[in-house]
Amino acid sequence: MTTPNVLKYRAATPSQSSEHLSPFAHDVLTGLARPRKSVPPQWFYDERGSELFEAITELPEYYPTRTEIGILEAHASEIGQLLGPDAVLVEPGSGSSLKTAIVLGAMERPAQYLAVEISPTAVDAAANRLRAQFPGLVVTSETGDFTRIDTLPHALPGKRRHVFFPGSTLGNFEPVAARALLSRFARLSTIDGIILVGIDLRKSLDVLLPAYDDAASVTAAFNLNLLTRINRELDGTFDLSAFEHRVRYDMAEHRVEMHLVAKSAQRVRILGRTFDFVAGESIHTENSYKYARDGFTTLAASAGLTVEQTWTDPNAWFAVVALRRG
Repeated sequence: MTTPNVLKYRAATPSQSSEHLSPFAHDVLTGLARPRKSVPPQWFYDERGSELFEAITELPEYYPTRTEIGILEAHASEIGQLLGPDAVLVEPGSGSSLKTAIVLGAMERPAQYLAVEISPTAVDAAANRLRAQFPGLVVTSETGDFTRIDTLPHALPGKRRHVFFPGSTLGNFEPVAARALLSRFARLSTIDGIILVGIDLRKSLDVLLPAYDDAASVTAAFNLNLLTRINRELDGTFDLSAFEHRVRYDMAEHRVEMHLVAKSAQRVRILGRTFDFVAGESIHTENSYKYARDGFTTLAASAGLTVEQTWTDPNAWFAVVALRRG
């Protein structure tokens, strides 16, 4: 078994300066100090958060996963031909890697699969499953925040290298950050590589909103688990019963927003710092931008990428897009 390359940081204490904080602590303390409180969505994914997200993907309201899988299965042969033989597939934010098996199965003699994931538990389980499913495939992993990784020391040298970024995760990033992320993926790929991205397309709110506010409240538990993680890892004092999950749609920005809203005025301590909430104040925990196809082409071009091929489902709810440098 390959041991993940874990990015290690010292635990933070109240007296430590910001340069000694873990990225998680830094993002939480910085985000909650803003006039409009926020925490980046990558911090959802501790072990429990990863489990809850996998449960979300199986909900009847959550269309993105099953729709994207349908696209990948329907066009696997074309995708495999585009990626070519003997190539390395890199997956930032790999999670359970369930969709990865479709792409690897379509590729001719894939040389290596390299997963980048913030949850060591998730990446280990996925890596072991893929080793069993694809005997002889080199499976390696990097554990860390994919938005901060610039090099891939475990990638096989001299091989054509592609980046696979499914799940509409790109939509979690504001446009400037999404452009920067696409540029980062271009650097992680080789000059002749493909960046294969899943994007969620604009559609009726009757379809969109239930996907983020399901009847079984699994998404609510996923959102609130962020506060549990802050309490556990950063000595937080959040009372989870005093916050509620709320979803809204920003028509101007074409994005779904997830918030944790304070039910009453309260004071919370994190690593010795105090944060006050008024009733109705929220922590903005996630954006999910919904793209128009021409708008995504423009975004990709701003990152130096061109659209090679686009595949979508019969309802045009979702798209898998192959990008190439220049």
